[in-house]
Amino acid sequence: MFWSRYMPCERCGASLDRTAAASHECDPERLAEYQMFGMRHEIAGFEKRLRDYLDRAHGRFEVWLAAHHVRRKT
Repeated sequence: MFWSRYMPCERCGASLDRTAAASHECDPERLAEYQMFGMRHEIAGFEKRLRDYLDRAHGRFEVWLAAHHVRRKT
């Protein structure tokens, strides 16, 4: 295996020169994208879990309650 001059930042995944790694500050946008990438499987399953929840009694009640609150405010 060869030794690389660059290494990824553990927080944002940016490729960093080993000599400059100590002075690196993560870009907030890149950090958010990297965190979203790490959560991609969880995010992909969110819609299915939400549909499953809304098909159950508690979920149907939440939908009814939200609609009831909206109707009261108008």
